[in-house]
Amino acid sequence: MADEEPIVADEGVEEEPLEGGEEGLVAEEEDDYVAAESGPEIKLFGKWSFDDIEIRDISLEDYIASKTDHAVYLPHTAGRYQMKRFRKASCPIVERLACCLMRKGRNNGKKMMAVRIIQHTMEIIHLLTDKNPIQIVVDAIINSGPREDSTRVGGAGVVRRQAVDMSPFRRVNYALFLIATGAREASFRNLKTMAECLAEELINAARGSSNSYAIKKKDEIERVAKSNR
Repeated sequence: MADEEPIVADEGVEEEPLEGGEEGLVAEEEDDYVAAESGPEIKLFGKWSFDDIEIRDISLEDYIASKTDHAVYLPHTAGRYQMKRFRKASCPIVERLACCLMRKGRNNGKKMMAVRIIQHTMEIIHLLTDKNPIQIVVDAIINSGPREDSTRVGGAGVVRRQAVDMSPFRRVNYALFLIATGAREASFRNLKTMAECLAEELINAARGSSNSYAIKKKDEIERVAKSNR
């Protein structure tokens, strides 16, 4: 018994890890993580992609929420955007347009109606232009926001108008207001539906056409401001 040599493992032979061990679990977790990252693309109404949206005015990039990090299936996030100043800049731009349609007392709070109008508008824009309707909306807002306005300066009965530059955030707000107002006035006592009038307004505004109510108003505001410099 004392003469027996101790058993020594062969040198140069590596032990193989057991299948289903810790390394296997780590690999499975990595696969799950990758699968979670590359989920389904979020498209507006399940159709319109936010990926290729281009904001051609660099000053408005922070105030038009239309990139992939603001992508939504429906323009109805129920966010509390009025709780803090400038928070509505992070509201998806299509939802802001829907909110602008809920004006005049009889339409207050009817957001589902506004969302339905937006959905029909998107379909009409795609049929007429064969482009991504979200891009048309973004272009229309960029073209419709006045860059200069005039304000009242003075007191004690002596009042005059003074031209002032308009901030990027107010440009976006004013553009949305003008587009919604133009569509509402065009559809009032008219056979055309609100969706048709809104689609026509957006397409004309995106082209910079003077047939658009918003473009006409923008030019008028800038002309008055120029005369008050």
